[in-house]
Amino acid sequence: MVHKKVHAFTLSEMLVVLLLTIIVVGLAFSILGLVQRQMFGIQENYEDKTTGNLLRQALWIDFNSHSQIMFSQKTGSIQLSNEMGERYYSFYEDYIIRDLDTFYTDYQLGKLYFEGDEVFGGSIDALELSKDEEDTKRIFVYKKNTAADFMN
Repeated sequence: MVHKKVHAFTLSEMLVVLLLTIIVVGLAFSILGLVQRQMFGIQENYEDKTTGNLLRQALWIDFNSHSQIMFSQKTGSIQLSNEMGERYYSFYEDYIIRDLDTFYTDYQLGKLYFEGDEVFGGSIDALELSKDEEDTKRIFVYKKNTAADFMN
């Protein structure tokens, strides 16, 4: 009688392979979680900077295309007007409304200026928006005054 030996792995060898596989898969999922958190952080920063840039661009265009800019302390809004029409900016806690556009941002209305002096209402020619208490993130927008600005 001839005994043929069947080539196979022992139970202990299979357990070692299974344990190593579990460790490798666990590490892969951990690294995947870290990469996903990093990507979400990058995405949030990108969206935040994009919103800030769009707000800055809209303010620059509006400030330099409207001849009269008024701030109403009662409503907390800015009215920009020229011969073609009017535009309004309203400032809230977590967003800024520009006519029908909404900018979801943390920027808050800071100081208002007219001819280099800080004002609290009426005609303005510059404004400052700040994001935090330390003023590390700010938007400063101004326009050059024309002779028509001083005729009112």
